[in-house]
Amino acid sequence: MTPKPLILVTNDDGITAPGIRMLIEIMNEIGEVIVVAPDSPQSAMGHAITIDSTLHCSEVTVSDGPQKEYSCSGTPADCVKLAVNELLDRKPDLCVSGVNHGSNSSINVIYSGTMSAAMEAGIEGIPAIGFSLMDFRWNADFHPLKKFIKQITLEALLQGIPRDIVLNVNFPKLKEKEIKGIKICRQAKANWVEEFDKRTNPMGKEYYWLTGTFVNEDKGEDTDEWALEQGYVSIVPTQFDLTAHHSIQQLNTWNL
Repeated sequence: MTPKPLILVTNDDGITAPGIRMLIEIMNEIGEVIVVAPDSPQSAMGHAITIDSTLHCSEVTVSDGPQKEYSCSGTPADCVKLAVNELLDRKPDLCVSGVNHGSNSSINVIYSGTMSAAMEAGIEGIPAIGFSLMDFRWNADFHPLKKFIKQITLEALLQGIPRDIVLNVNFPKLKEKEIKGIKICRQAKANWVEEFDKRTNPMGKEYYWLTGTFVNEDKGEDTDEWALEQGYVSIVPTQFDLTAHHSIQQLNTWNL
C-alpha cells in the first residue's frame, strides 16, 4: 500500500486564521498533515528570518485532523526552516502555504509572507504552492475554493512541480459557480503607487500610515491580473533564482 504523502501546511496570517484552517481540512483528505505556522499575523513580512532574537515553537491542538500542529513565534520562512530542520523526521512531499486573506498576484508576490514560506520550501527542495484569495476580510468565504485547491494539489502530487519552481495560486472573490476555470499565467507588470499619511499623536510626535493605489500597467491577456479580473483562478510559476539571464550578454560588453 502506497503511504500517504507528507504535507507541510503553513501561512502568514497565523495558525488560527480561517484560511489555513480550511486548507488543513482539504489537505487532511489527501495526505498526512503537519502544521507549522506563526502564532500571530505576519503579513507582508516577505522572506524575513529571525537572526537577532530567540524563536519559540510549541505543539498545539487547534482542531482535529493534522498529525501534529506547531505554533511558532517567528516569520513564515522561519516556520518552514524549523519544520524541515527540527520538527520533521523526513522531508515533506509537498508544502502548501495559505490560504492567504488577500491577493498575492503580480508584484505582491515580492512582499508576501505566504509566498515566502512556499519559496523557502522550494529552496529546501520541497515542491510548494502558495494559495491566496482576493479578500482581506478575516471572515472571507473560502468554501468556493475547495474543489480547485484539491484539484491543483492532487495534480501537483501526480505530475510533479518542475524543480526550483513554486506555484503562486490566486483566487478571485467569487462564488464557486462563477469561477470560470484555471489559467496558467505570467506575473503582470504592475506596482503600488504609494503615499504616506502623516499624522501627529497626542504627544506631538509625528507618525506615518502607509497607503497606496495598485496600478496595473500590463494590458496582456496572459497575466494573473487579467485572469483574475475575468473570473479565473491564476497560477503563476515563480522561481527563487532572481538572475536576469537575458541581461548577462549586454553587461558583458561593459568595460569592467
